[in-house]
Amino acid sequence: MRGRPIVACLRPDEDDYFVLKPKHSGFFSTTLDALLEYLIVKTLIFTGMAANICVVFTANDAYMRHFHLVVPSDCVASNTAEENIYALEQMSHVLKADTRPSTEILFETLKRGAAEGYQLEKVWHGEN
Repeated sequence: MRGRPIVACLRPDEDDYFVLKPKHSGFFSTTLDALLEYLIVKTLIFTGMAANICVVFTANDAYMRHFHLVVPSDCVASNTAEENIYALEQMSHVLKADTRPSTEILFETLKRGAAEGYQLEKVWHGEN
């Protein structure tokens, strides 16, 4: 299959945490809240599909829980470019998400924050 090499890279390792997501938001009917609290997470990085549905639903729920949000604009996709742009604008303006391209995000700064008590976690959204 065409996407097999990418999927193989995304497969969780034995020591990775993962949460099964039954609906649009990663928080809805999952243990994500408890896991993030246990890990003392303060910042979430969102990538994946679909930015205008699953990513924005989960980002919204994360924002309401006072997480710092990072949504690299070159790491999310939607059905159309217009929907993707709109979703990114909404997450930037309404949810205060950092939506710069991944090449412009200073991940070392985020890691420094982790060393000061802020845990950094990745949340990836596959297709429903």
